[in-house]
Amino acid sequence: MVHRSVKFGSVMRAREMSAAGPRAVRLAAAGMSLIAVCYGLARFAYGLFVPAFRDEFTLSATVIGVIAAGSYLSYCVAIAASTLLIPRWGSRPLVVLAGGLATVGTSLIAAASHGVVLAIGVIVAGASTGVASPPLAHAVAHTVPGERRDRIQAVVNAGTGLGVAVAGPVALLVRDHWRIGWLIFAVMCAVATTWAAVVVRGPASKNRASRLVLLPRPLLPSGSRRLLTAAATMGLASSAIWTFGRELLVTEGGQSELFSLIAWILLGVCGLAGAAAGDLVVRLGLRRAWQSVAASLAATTGLLAAWPGAGGAWTMLAVFGAAYIALTGIVLIWGSRVYGEAPAAGVGLSFLVLALGQALGAPAIGLLAQLTGMPAAFAMAAVVAVIGVALAPLGSPEGG
Repeated sequence: MVHRSVKFGSVMRAREMSAAGPRAVRLAAAGMSLIAVCYGLARFAYGLFVPAFRDEFTLSATVIGVIAAGSYLSYCVAIAASTLLIPRWGSRPLVVLAGGLATVGTSLIAAASHGVVLAIGVIVAGASTGVASPPLAHAVAHTVPGERRDRIQAVVNAGTGLGVAVAGPVALLVRDHWRIGWLIFAVMCAVATTWAAVVVRGPASKNRASRLVLLPRPLLPSGSRRLLTAAATMGLASSAIWTFGRELLVTEGGQSELFSLIAWILLGVCGLAGAAAGDLVVRLGLRRAWQSVAASLAATTGLLAAWPGAGGAWTMLAVFGAAYIALTGIVLIWGSRVYGEAPAAGVGLSFLVLALGQALGAPAIGLLAQLTGMPAAFAMAAVVAVIGVALAPLGSPEGG
């Protein structure tokens, strides 16, 4: 009887593992698509259209930075709320909410008749990204076997690069008719939301007591302080290119609109390489993976500050795209390991402080650009990124 039970259990586990493969692929595809529309379109496409918004609504660099900061702050509020609600709701309702916010936000931007309406749309769209990340991490953690989990997490996270890569050609096609572009984004958001709602699953807690404990315990386990500081530093440094990258190429580098659009497309396409973050961590380890990729982000930001008009600007933005997406993937894996009992909470807190860094960095860089010039502001962002290189994980088993 015992022998039959063991054999039956082995058969059932084998069936579950084989079934997990197709489920993992579907989850990776749907999750990547949702991240693509929330991050690549609803959030980061703002920087792509800054020149058009500046002309349409007569915005200064400081105001542009403040609007971007509003998007990052709404992201912070949303990711905190999403992380707290996962034990009660599970993944699917939050995934639908994320896509809905992205759809509404992009629609508001498309219809904006005043800078205030534009700002509201950007803020609502930015909130979608905060709602999206924790439930997707939760769904992967509860659907994908452990040996494949890091890779699937990194693939889903690389959706940002896919979204940016899609946003570029749309902007290239619509050119001065930017409202049409944002209407197209809204339709894409609605489609991706529908797909994710069908595919994504991640259970709410069945234990009533655990559902009432909304924060991980302890809140700051071993290794978390280094993780959160590194994430905040990377957020601050990366806000320069995400918010003012195209503006730097056009106004300081003397590049054409077409040149800067192609640069943005390359940023997104090469960002897809960030899907290899999981494999990079396996090959190099968490510490060396962070150091090498963070150094690349620092170098590209500094080089772009020094030579915004150089032909190599395409290469710089391409490397930045791959480095940024890979770094967020490493942060995701790092956070999941440090918060091993509550991976969604680890991802939520890590991405929260990353966005806080971006919320601080966007207006600060805009103000610094007005006072000292855009290249000097980018150079300061590069210095911050260099500091981030030194904040690599210490190499403990948890990655902290």
